[in-house]
Amino acid sequence: MHFSNKFVTATVRHSPTATVASSASSQEKALRSAMENTRDVAAAAKIGKLLGERLLQKGIPAVSVLLKREQKYHGKVKAIVDSVREAGVKLV
Repeated sequence: MHFSNKFVTATVRHSPTATVASSASSQEKALRSAMENTRDVAAAAKIGKLLGERLLQKGIPAVSVLLKREQKYHGKVKAIVDSVREAGVKLV
């Protein structure tokens, strides 16, 4: 998960191959027009929901969440993780 002053980005990486399995960002043109703000908690929740849907479409039913040392489980991080879980992806 990456948060800038303008955008929210979330990616899921496949650890053994170090490739990106799926990603979602508020920088995507299709999402920007549907969002009032591209950097708040509501935007993070939409990004999480979209990421969860993309993971299920690719056949990835479960992921593990690894947070950076400075990231705490609240605010935007919590919104993304909860939205991915609500989309039907299991968190291991």
